[in-house]
Amino acid sequence: MHKTKLNKLLCCTVLLFVFNNTGFSQQQPVGIFEGHADIGAITLTGTAMFNTPSQEYRVGGYGNTACGNKDEFHFMWKLMKGDFILYARGRFEDKEVEQQGKFGWMVRQSLEGSSPQVSAVVKGEGLTSLEYRKNANETASEIVGKLTHADVIQLQRTGSIYTMRIAKFGEPFVTQQITGLDLGDEVYVGLFVCSPDKDVMKNGLFWDVQITIPVVEDLAFIRSDIGSNLEIVDIETGNRNIINTDSNSTNSPIWTRDGKAIIYSKHGSMYSFDLATNTSKKLNTGDSITRNINDHVLSFDGKTIAFSNTQADHGGALIYTIPATGGIPKKISQRGPVYPHGWSPDGKSILFSGAHNGDFDVYKIPSIGGKEIKLTNSKGIDDAPESTPDGKYIFFNSNRTGTMLIWRMKPNGSNQKPVTTGEFHDWFPHISPDGKWVVFLSYSKDDASPNGKPSYKHVYLRLMPVAGGKPKVIAYLYGGQGSINSPCWSPDSKKIAFTSYTDIAQ
Repeated sequence: MHKTKLNKLLCCTVLLFVFNNTGFSQQQPVGIFEGHADIGAITLTGTAMFNTPSQEYRVGGYGNTACGNKDEFHFMWKLMKGDFILYARGRFEDKEVEQQGKFGWMVRQSLEGSSPQVSAVVKGEGLTSLEYRKNANETASEIVGKLTHADVIQLQRTGSIYTMRIAKFGEPFVTQQITGLDLGDEVYVGLFVCSPDKDVMKNGLFWDVQITIPVVEDLAFIRSDIGSNLEIVDIETGNRNIINTDSNSTNSPIWTRDGKAIIYSKHGSMYSFDLATNTSKKLNTGDSITRNINDHVLSFDGKTIAFSNTQADHGGALIYTIPATGGIPKKISQRGPVYPHGWSPDGKSILFSGAHNGDFDVYKIPSIGGKEIKLTNSKGIDDAPESTPDGKYIFFNSNRTGTMLIWRMKPNGSNQKPVTTGEFHDWFPHISPDGKWVVFLSYSKDDASPNGKPSYKHVYLRLMPVAGGKPKVIAYLYGGQGSINSPCWSPDSKKIAFTSYTDIAQ
């Protein structure tokens, strides 16, 4: 047999064995989890598996309850201390509608069946609930969910407060909360499945599974020592893939036009992440230019990067350009602060936001340097301008109405109109290379004001047609400022690169 075919056959055989073998130790790590176990008086053994290529978890559980005064289910767990955010998408694998089966996230004081616990639950018939047991052997209480048939499940701990956020993928979260629940500092956290029949295994499938550590204090801006994930999301499926984790804050990823690398900022420098080798290298921006910040944009032909650099003696950040592969910077603007966000399709102009008269407005400047042309003139913040590939419109965000919205105008600044409705505060519109879509960042009005874009919040990446329409959530993340400050589309218009954050030091 040909060697390549033999290797593929062996790989498939091993994977098949992993997904069907139920006899391995329950303390064996599974993906990001430390172990798995049957909880309660269960006579049959449940399973937990991780498929590395697809990044999916499969949990098979017996037992017929995760409530009452004693629990019976299969639990894939990890010991954790402090605060955390648990996130996953999930469903029953067989997609059947069955009564009483449950899956979701759970936090437990111990692995005993009567342990105090809290869980974000999706039931087989589609109902949802936040369930909890404050003391051992007590009957669990239930807060019935406001949403049915959720497939996005999040459970967050903040001290003794537990918050459940659930959604049907594509829609915003629905939130419920329990306070005053003390499960101790160190707890078991994980995913669980129980069956409607104690003798019949029920399988739950989970993907996009992430555990995030939120920052301890309320930080308005990016701090360099907060850890970060460089992620890619498929806009059709919403499936996410973490391609790099850093102990420092990386931000503002942009995709090169050949699709081979992603350029991002860190510690005042720019780096290029090679997608084939999963390695990063620092871009040369000249010995005299340091303190680059997270506003950088690639020209439509992919040859030149415009970026902002903090120069206090000129009133703030100025615009420079360098070749996309690095090189000696050329100063374009003469007064700051100014922040580039887009190019004209012909490469002759750079679009930027500037604060010259107490307000932020949208401007353009020749890409070789020259006279600035002001395109907006409203009170407040007009920011993040970006041209459509056909050059017919410029998208930007503005808080002139009292809510930060996405707006659209003609290239000369005329016909300025909002394109989002004000349900959230919306920032950083980015147009797909095929000109069909705009993606942007959305904050809940409880987490941000119309004037600010904090870094460490629950935010959405939302997608809508360029021509207008109802936005769809394509990613639920812990991020904000720095997540998608710069154009982030893949060249084929199928994926988005973004940064999420997690406080690794905690």
